[in-house]
Amino acid sequence: MSFSLSIAAKATFVAYPVLIAVNVINDVVDEVSIPIEFVDEKSVDSSDADSSAKLVTPEGKTYSNQLDILNYLAGKFPTVLANAESSQELAKFALEHLYIKNFKVLAVDLEKLDSVLNYRTFVNGYTYSLADYATWGALRANALMGSIIKNEVYINISRWYNLLASDKRFDSAVDFMIKSVNDLRKSAKTANNGGKKETHKANFEIDLPGAEVGKVVTRFPPEPSGYLHIGHAKAAILNEYFAHNYKGKLIIRFDDTNPTKEKEEFQDSIIEDLALLGVKGDIVSYSSDYFEKMYELAIQMIKDGNAYCDDTPLEKMREERMVGDASERRERTVEENLKIFTEDMKNGTEEGLKNCLRAKMDYTAPNKALRDPVIYRGNLTPHHRTGTTWKIYPTYDFCAPVVDSIEGVTHALRTNEYRDRNPQYEWILKALNLRHVHIWDFARVNFVRTLLSKRKLQWFVDKKYVGNWDDPRFPTVRGVRRRGMTVEGLRNFIIAQGPSRNIINLDWSVIWALNKKVIDPIAPRFTAVDAENAVVVNLDGPAKPYTEEKPKHKKNPDVGLKPVVYANQVLIDQADAIAIEDNEEITFMDWGNVIVQKIVKEGDIVKSIDAKLHLDGDFRKTSKKLTWLADTKDKVEVDLVDFDHLITKDKLEEGDNFEDFLTPETEFHSKAFADLNIRTLKQGEVIQFERKGYYRVDKPYEEGQTPVLYTIPDGKTVSKYGAKK
Repeated sequence: MSFSLSIAAKATFVAYPVLIAVNVINDVVDEVSIPIEFVDEKSVDSSDADSSAKLVTPEGKTYSNQLDILNYLAGKFPTVLANAESSQELAKFALEHLYIKNFKVLAVDLEKLDSVLNYRTFVNGYTYSLADYATWGALRANALMGSIIKNEVYINISRWYNLLASDKRFDSAVDFMIKSVNDLRKSAKTANNGGKKETHKANFEIDLPGAEVGKVVTRFPPEPSGYLHIGHAKAAILNEYFAHNYKGKLIIRFDDTNPTKEKEEFQDSIIEDLALLGVKGDIVSYSSDYFEKMYELAIQMIKDGNAYCDDTPLEKMREERMVGDASERRERTVEENLKIFTEDMKNGTEEGLKNCLRAKMDYTAPNKALRDPVIYRGNLTPHHRTGTTWKIYPTYDFCAPVVDSIEGVTHALRTNEYRDRNPQYEWILKALNLRHVHIWDFARVNFVRTLLSKRKLQWFVDKKYVGNWDDPRFPTVRGVRRRGMTVEGLRNFIIAQGPSRNIINLDWSVIWALNKKVIDPIAPRFTAVDAENAVVVNLDGPAKPYTEEKPKHKKNPDVGLKPVVYANQVLIDQADAIAIEDNEEITFMDWGNVIVQKIVKEGDIVKSIDAKLHLDGDFRKTSKKLTWLADTKDKVEVDLVDFDHLITKDKLEEGDNFEDFLTPETEFHSKAFADLNIRTLKQGEVIQFERKGYYRVDKPYEEGQTPVLYTIPDGKTVSKYGAKK
């Protein structure tokens, strides 16, 4: 079938509904590929109110608005685009009402949609339908909806929207359009520029303000107070991406300004994990390298009347900042502030430890981040690099702008949780007359039922809920690597997320699905049978066990060969055995057909099966294709370990105590018998047990010890313990 689909580059009605539907069709229907072309708006019929797309069908018919296109595709691919009459009506409603940019008008229709979703997982029916594609696409195209979804103004809409957003095919269609439109516009600019190509543009959908090729300097400033987690990995990879994309430099700077929390162990682990991710800084530095310079600048701020020492008790200070009251110490003289800061605070005296240094910004500012924030505080804990030289340390909010400017950073990329503090950052640069630094904030990565706070992760370590920071239930780089995440899969996920500012709570299935694409083509295939109630199948041959060489991966011969043992007694899973009927012909994978003659049971448990080989049988005519394992001394007992999330709630709200939402049991062990190839596997190797899933070897085979393998989620399966993998 030959299709032609054109999407307008600048249409008012962005054609996300059609794009998503086509993306899903291309993903699901093997024999069809609908090509998408992005064109200038004037290339599409502008007489139609919704002229953002044009489809030419294999029959030569042309459709020029989204609803007509969707209805046609639904008729052509009904298994992909469920299109009951009610779905058509809801799709029409979405396309006519949900693009509206006037919130007062839009709110009425959002109330209706929220009501429809009150008791439903999907807009219409029990799975994706035409209505879901149309509705999600229209909302995604509406600029008003970002904050509405984020703040859960309509809780049912937000729940449904984020569920669909976790399916990579939805946002990947959006990303594809953004990139394609940007490429189209770049081509147009090149043409209008006499064919001269503009080389300073990033490949992502943003252009860094003031960026020049060869001059961009970014920085990744981890605090060495814990292990690198997946959120840090995103920041590191994005900073590296833009630095190298602009042929600039990346600074890896350890923000070591809090000796109470920091350890050399954490610092070393961060360096190792960054190297593992392929992130290499052009410069590695430490905030502690600039302690003397920051101290001098703090004195300058005091002399300029821009900072004061404050010994107000902590709770009272918080209350004053909350209500916008001035501190009683705000009008201390320059001389008094200098004495306290350079003598008492610097030397760590009893009086000095009662004080902190605050920036004199605006204690009444609507933005509470500007209400005279603390920029220096005392700490007598020895520093892991400078020892006892310093008794006072700058806060991150003072350190970041100062050191960024001093080190030549041109663009500070950081998560948008700092957005309220951006004016504070700029105020400090201006107050100290330091070089300007551009800020670009992006959304932090959030996952359901996952904590990223280092303080909370440390709690799990301290309370022995997990083994350490590399526990496979942890969102640390080491944790997800130990669970089976590949470096390529992790990088692909982060690059796919890009520098978007949209905050969503992702399901882990998104990243594990990307990881599966990396491991599936290369993971060798082996066999395992559940040890609990494993069923012996007695065959009429062969007389003696024998071994044949078989491919480790049927679709990838480069993976190599493996020995497979054939014997007259084999083991199969109890779950497979209970589904077999007397006299049924079944297929043993990679061997041939067998005919069941006798099934021996005790109650509901199958104890044994007698069968005869029928290797001339046609495997295409059997309904059961089963894995099996020769019951010989070569088999290996293995410990298969599965995991659940550490907390039970998808998203903790403000005020929630995470300790109230601990999952009672998160680690599950099951015994299995595996084939002899397990004996040669090394720690860290990734395999697939056919019909069971992917596994990573955590503890390899040793004589007298049971190998331990961790399940690797594949993005779609659900474990028998209820945990979504």
